[in-house]
Amino acid sequence: MYRTNTCGELRLADAGKKVTLAGWVQRVRKMGGMTFVDLRDRYGITQVVTNIEHDAALNESANRLGREFVVQITGTVAERTSKNPSLPTGDIEIIADTVTVLNPSEVPPFTIEDESDGGDDIRMRYRYLDLRRNPVRRNLELRHRMTMEVRRYLDSKGFLEIETPMLVGSTPEGARDFVVPSRMNPGQFYALPQSPQTLKQLLMVSGMDRYFQIVKCFRDEDLRADRQPEFTQIDCEMSFVEQEDVIELFEGMAKHLFKEIRGVELNEPFLRMPWADAMKYYGSDKPDIRFGMRFVELMDTLKGHGFSVFDNAAYIGGICAKGAAHYTRKQLDALTDFVKKPQIGAKGMVYARVEENGNVKSSVDKFYTQEILQELRKAMDAEPGDLILILSGDDAMRTRKQLCELRLEMGRQLGLRDKDKFACLWVVDFPMFEWSDEEQRLMAMHHPFTHPKDEDIPMLDTDPAAVRADAYDMVINGVEVGGGSIRIHDSELQAKMFEILGFTPEKAQEQFGFLMNAFKFGAPPHGGLAYGLDRWVSLFAGLDSIRDCIAFPKNNSGRDVMLDAPAALDPKQLDELCLDLKPTE
Repeated sequence: MYRTNTCGELRLADAGKKVTLAGWVQRVRKMGGMTFVDLRDRYGITQVVTNIEHDAALNESANRLGREFVVQITGTVAERTSKNPSLPTGDIEIIADTVTVLNPSEVPPFTIEDESDGGDDIRMRYRYLDLRRNPVRRNLELRHRMTMEVRRYLDSKGFLEIETPMLVGSTPEGARDFVVPSRMNPGQFYALPQSPQTLKQLLMVSGMDRYFQIVKCFRDEDLRADRQPEFTQIDCEMSFVEQEDVIELFEGMAKHLFKEIRGVELNEPFLRMPWADAMKYYGSDKPDIRFGMRFVELMDTLKGHGFSVFDNAAYIGGICAKGAAHYTRKQLDALTDFVKKPQIGAKGMVYARVEENGNVKSSVDKFYTQEILQELRKAMDAEPGDLILILSGDDAMRTRKQLCELRLEMGRQLGLRDKDKFACLWVVDFPMFEWSDEEQRLMAMHHPFTHPKDEDIPMLDTDPAAVRADAYDMVINGVEVGGGSIRIHDSELQAKMFEILGFTPEKAQEQFGFLMNAFKFGAPPHGGLAYGLDRWVSLFAGLDSIRDCIAFPKNNSGRDVMLDAPAALDPKQLDELCLDLKPTE
């Protein structure tokens, strides 16, 4: 037996016990004739002591231990003279009788500490060492606890956990697929699933009624902080439901997770916000409502007064930053530079301070009388000490998105985006379609299987762009943590949807004939939702990126630098797969 106890469980009540521990050497400290070894495993750290007067050879062995050596230590639990209140095991230490090196270690390339000296690249290259660090380990423990609570909650609601295939057919809508060549079917390819969407709908046709799966999904997309090429969904589907049923059940799951994982009681119903309002007042379909600064349209107030930037604009909008009139010219110039960054794209920014006497001082004072500026103050509901920030542009949607970035940056600078504060809402009534300049056609905003709102179905023939969907996203602190919809269960309506999306009947049958045919055999009304597990864990862990709650993530280029993947295939493998690579620059 390698150990009788872990390095995190012994307490003062265990004093006098003979124990055996095994783990990694965190650090070695020499003090006179004594050597102190901090021994670490997944469960914690225990201090081990050797004494040259007690056993000189043993003390010398302890002195030779290096960081991250794997060792086994036998000894007696004793009360520490100098206790460490920051450690659960800080009241005791082990007086060692034997120290056995199970495996020496090279000096690690970075310190295995809560605050490591290793940069992102080197920690990803040696991810197995990074996982020894407490913050990363805690994230994975949190992930485990969340999946257990998810299963417990859904099981209590009558859901069955059912696995669906990883090798499926490629889908033409949505993100790019990762494809897998088939050796037994030369020239043909599987795709890794972007989601189990059609398969879970087939499970509803089959009468399974309530399905869930904690499932890997794959999308060949450009990466960012909340996106990886492979990610994990809590994927769910229910039969005989309307939108309200789905929202009620999964709002209940969210509240359950907050209570069990974070100890936060959320008793009030989550706010619901139509997509059109989210875009109008926040410039985003995932608004962060932990703070105010809703957009105010200022076309009637500021247009037509000789300031050509505003006079020629298709949209003028502003936000009011409460108590921020103290911003200096240098800070305001930095905000202007921020909105002019290429990834944001604004041409400039106008500001106005409400002074203590109530007067408004603006960066465009020469174009506006104090009377007009007071109208601006009234429109913005600004008080003395407030700061008004204004953007304009020739495209309302684009300008609102720029104003959204400015709002979020101001929220950050003013300390309004507290990670321990949670604001949850449902964004509902999404458009059914969105126009693609690249494809020059309407595309499904969510996916082609989303049901339109019943009252909007007549517009599918006359004005499809105006049709709203029975779709809903859950947003927490400006992060979309999940979304879903009521699905189409009628083969004729599904065929109509494919027609609007530009599918010929033959193409629709080729791609989705299996689903449309299944609908002819008694498909129930159904709908569902998928939560992003990685995003939930990162939200509860207070992380800025989902990467540190995934055991072996990819970097921003989609590479696994530890495994050096993706990598070229051996020519023999290419021959077996009947693949001939096209040269690239």
